[in-house]
Amino acid sequence: MRMTKLCGILTAALLFSALPVYSPSPAEVSADYDYAGSECEPAHDTSRDVQTEGVGNPFGYGERNTPADASTEEIRAINHAMTVQEVKYALYKEIDEHWDLISVRLGQPEREKVYALFLGLGTRESTLGGNGDGADIETAQQDGFGVNSAHAYGTLQTAVTAFADCNPLFMKEDNVPEMYQYTFNESNFYDAIVSNHMGIRKILHFVELCINTHNMTGYHVVRNSLKGFNTGWCNMAEDDGAYTTYADEICAMAQFYYNEGHLYDNIFTWTGSPAAAEYRTADRWDWWGDTEPSMAEVPEQSGAVKGDVNLDGSVNIADAVMMQHFLLRDLKVLNSQGRENADMDSDGRLDAFDMALLRKAIIEQ
Repeated sequence: MRMTKLCGILTAALLFSALPVYSPSPAEVSADYDYAGSECEPAHDTSRDVQTEGVGNPFGYGERNTPADASTEEIRAINHAMTVQEVKYALYKEIDEHWDLISVRLGQPEREKVYALFLGLGTRESTLGGNGDGADIETAQQDGFGVNSAHAYGTLQTAVTAFADCNPLFMKEDNVPEMYQYTFNESNFYDAIVSNHMGIRKILHFVELCINTHNMTGYHVVRNSLKGFNTGWCNMAEDDGAYTTYADEICAMAQFYYNEGHLYDNIFTWTGSPAAAEYRTADRWDWWGDTEPSMAEVPEQSGAVKGDVNLDGSVNIADAVMMQHFLLRDLKVLNSQGRENADMDSDGRLDAFDMALLRKAIIEQ
């Protein structure tokens, strides 16, 4: 049986998603053909308090998923090999890294609901790699690299417009100073972790517009930020038709992952699938809750822990991987707390001496 994911427009009258066709094997498909993939144990330590600590980056993702000097073909091959579970945890890594900011901006104190929301968005755009493509999904590239504002890549199908130094005729997205904005080049664009980072940043770009320009409150902020991600315009629509197949469908699929216990395994669904049928209700956004989205200042994460470069609350090999990427490729993506934690000898510089001390600290634990 073949299932087709119906994709929509990505940015204002220009952005068009791909229409991948999915053919899960009978052994992997549910009895009602409404989801596919396999159940498996969570990758993270389940004794963690996910609400306060996050999942802890169990796959050891750094600020990049691939070497910055790799070719586009090599980068895409690495992302192509990711499992659905790895794709999910790659999203969680970026959410956890910016949790305080995301929680305040979206008005959502429950971390797993935010995980689920971005799984819904990833499903709407790429089906979380469940079609065998890993994080290796690309759309609207036919006009050439960086020419079409619809050109999008990755789990969230993050468009070129999200990046700094893209075509100056494209709409600027420079209103999220709390998150690093990567320069637009092929190495950044095709890296799954970078693309996730920029996709989350893109949602927060529209959150700022919804709150400060359109004076929205409550779930309307999130709903219209998703509409903005899809169309380029986050103004309030006149009727629900503008939301039905995108923002509201994302909300329904998010509830499938959240309520059915598929946040951490290899299970995925697709747009219009019966899997989310019971969640396609007129009041589906009640699930999201009523905490108010806010543009309040978000303080830098407090509590320096030497060696905790990725700010996950522990010091381990994942911190060494991130530090190595930073030193070798000068990515300049560590926030001030991450930099402070990485400065092992407290001399105000990040260098090979800090890397050696970090490795020593990990070994001696």
